[in-house]
Amino acid sequence: MRLLLLIITLASVLTITGCSAGSSTSSSASNSWTWVGGSNQINSSGSYGTMGVPASSNIPSGRFISTSWVDNSGNFWLFGGAQQIAPPISAFNDLWQYNPITNQWTWINGGNTANTYGVYGTLGTSASSNIPGARFGAVSWHDTQNNFWLFGGYGFAESGIAGSLNDLWRYNIAMNQWTWMSGNKSINVTGSYGTKGVMSSGNYPGARLGQIGWTDNNGNLWMFGGSSDLATVNVLNDLWEYNISNAQWTWISGANTVKSAGNYGVQQESSSLNVPSARIDAISWLDASGNLWLFGGDGIDGIGTRGLLNDLWTYNITSGLWTWMSGSNFSGAYGVYGVLGVGNANTIPGAREHRVPLSWTSSSGSLLMFGGDGDGASTSGILNDLWQYNPNNNIWTWIGGSNESNAYGVYGSIGLGSSTNIPGARMDSVGWVDSNNGLWIFGGNGNSANSNGLLNDLWKYK
Repeated sequence: MRLLLLIITLASVLTITGCSAGSSTSSSASNSWTWVGGSNQINSSGSYGTMGVPASSNIPSGRFISTSWVDNSGNFWLFGGAQQIAPPISAFNDLWQYNPITNQWTWINGGNTANTYGVYGTLGTSASSNIPGARFGAVSWHDTQNNFWLFGGYGFAESGIAGSLNDLWRYNIAMNQWTWMSGNKSINVTGSYGTKGVMSSGNYPGARLGQIGWTDNNGNLWMFGGSSDLATVNVLNDLWEYNISNAQWTWISGANTVKSAGNYGVQQESSSLNVPSARIDAISWLDASGNLWLFGGDGIDGIGTRGLLNDLWTYNITSGLWTWMSGSNFSGAYGVYGVLGVGNANTIPGAREHRVPLSWTSSSGSLLMFGGDGDGASTSGILNDLWQYNPNNNIWTWIGGSNESNAYGVYGSIGLGSSTNIPGARMDSVGWVDSNNGLWIFGGNGNSANSNGLLNDLWKYK
């Protein structure tokens, strides 16, 4: 499993080199990548500067499995992540803001050292001293009131050793304060499911990492799957809804046990019996109609075998039904790329896993995703391919990047877009979508211009 392989890889990371955020200029190139800031080398130590003060020299360090949001003003936010997940882990709880207009990072709060414990305060009460503990693999949401939400991951609670978390936090931008909203301030807590479909103050999901999430059109929070342990053995397929108004969880679908094979049913046919299998690190989208979508991940296929998946699912909140839309119900499928820019009924991304949100919904309603860890056309490894899915005709189209794994990046000149530029293959990055529907990505674990390691490069796709 990938997390175990990363333990071996990241334990060998020793060399740290720094680079400032640099400067940015606009580019007239269309359908191009622009290297906006950060280093084109690996393992940058970054620069915090002064808390609350933006500066062109500020930049988060190289890291992966962080959490991100976009606020109503179009600023990008990043929380935590890790530099090493092999015990002893090296994780962070620093909160950063990036202004894409000024091209400046600001360290907002949290520690500038690794493995900081959380300060929970009183449940439901905000305070300037509150802060989630250092962690990686959490899930995030942005609600209709411009608050950020954070659930779980793997890291540090109030004290003690690291473990899986099930704490739910809300961050108020205007007040610069965190509030512990639900869950526990200890590690490795088992969930309390209650009755499926019934909201209750006694319900809460168990501790986990690598889950995915959506915010529905009513502002409620949805969460699917993940793993209750760092080794990612005990994967889940439970779907939860958190009602912000009532501050209560509801177990919606899936099993309350681990390693469920789910039920695929018939492709493109909805059924009350359908449910995706248990998995970690899938990819997620929300479409314009408020439907939830997920793709792939590392989990259990239709016959109970563990591996990387390339199945695409949608969940209709109104009907409460899952539909398997495309991809294989067997693990380990290679991609069928076809001709760049030309999709057909046979083209399909290979099986992969990735931390969200390097996926986004275009203004035309297409679902797009970039990179991950998985299968290219004939090789396996980290990826930098860009795919587009059209829900109207159920067709995937390969629109950029390499059709094989482990490609290095082509950075070009900082601030200058080019059709020949491309980020290197990577996984566990974070990303944002700006007000012009442009994709931005930061960091992860992968390839720079000529080497492999932790990244802190910032890219924009126009």
